[in-house]
Amino acid sequence: MSDNSLSFECSFPIENYPFITMAHGAGGRLTQILLESVFRPAFDNPLLNQQHDGALLTLPTKNIAISTDSYVVYPLFFPGSNIGELAITGTINDLAMCGARPLYITCAFILTEGLSTQILIQVVNAIRRTALENQVQIVAGDIKVVEKTSEESLYINTTGIGILSQNEAICPQNIQNGDAIIVSGDIGRHGLAVLSQRGNFNFEPPIESDCAPLWPMVSNFLEKDIIPHCLRDLTRGGLAGALIELANTSKLCFEIIEKSVPIIQGVHAASEILGLDPLYIANEGRMIIFTSQNLVSQTLDALHQFPEGQLAACIGVVQSNDQLSGQVILKTPFGSKRKLNLFSGEQLPRIC
Repeated sequence: MSDNSLSFECSFPIENYPFITMAHGAGGRLTQILLESVFRPAFDNPLLNQQHDGALLTLPTKNIAISTDSYVVYPLFFPGSNIGELAITGTINDLAMCGARPLYITCAFILTEGLSTQILIQVVNAIRRTALENQVQIVAGDIKVVEKTSEESLYINTTGIGILSQNEAICPQNIQNGDAIIVSGDIGRHGLAVLSQRGNFNFEPPIESDCAPLWPMVSNFLEKDIIPHCLRDLTRGGLAGALIELANTSKLCFEIIEKSVPIIQGVHAASEILGLDPLYIANEGRMIIFTSQNLVSQTLDALHQFPEGQLAACIGVVQSNDQLSGQVILKTPFGSKRKLNLFSGEQLPRIC
């Protein structure tokens, strides 16, 4: 099997086991068949082939970043992406937000009894393809099977390890008064793509997830010595959620110009129909960048080099204001201002 192959030959006897059973997670013969026929061929590499309880890694530096996440999105496939691609991309992005080049990922799978083995194979192939495209290795994992639910499903937990090359820390504590706030592209597409599949909404034009790895953009910054003060990807809670969390952490005030936030017309229209606020809708391939004012032009030029960054824009500024410490203030097109708050309850369930 070629290391550059984006698909793999699966020898799993689907005709004998078209659905996952509890026995596939019991550690016996069926578990071994699943491991040897589906997972190991898909993720084949010397580190995984150690077949140890953990992976023995050699890292080129002592400065590493590590992140863990779980993915419970339903449906498993949605316009523009799927849970497998999402799991690897999301983990890569969490490492990238630390300024770390992703190297290794572990994957644990929780499968529901009755899950189609064909669907499992499609998800595993998506994981393999995304990992290969981003030059990361799957080095360890686990499989569990739980009792049947009303919907066939699977859940994925990942842990990613990456290495840091820059000396400056990229973190919330480094956000400074006067920093520009830049968003790397248009917002709101991922959450609406998932919702369209869940609710059988036929948006016109169709809305596809923005799921994409952010490391290429971040790597481009670092290679050009454009070192941002802080990065944050815009997943649960969307742009507003990320801004509110970082304002609270930094104890600074963020002023955002609403009309500067890039939102495509389809997202605007779908949000109005469904009564949703695009600022709070999840993304899976977008980030906010906090950088000094003298680097704004260079940062935007670097983002615009990527298809995903064509609509990148500077949307606000960081201010030191004792009365508004830890708050995000939105300046509306009408000249008024309002405070952004975290929403209560669920705006859109299971988007990652």
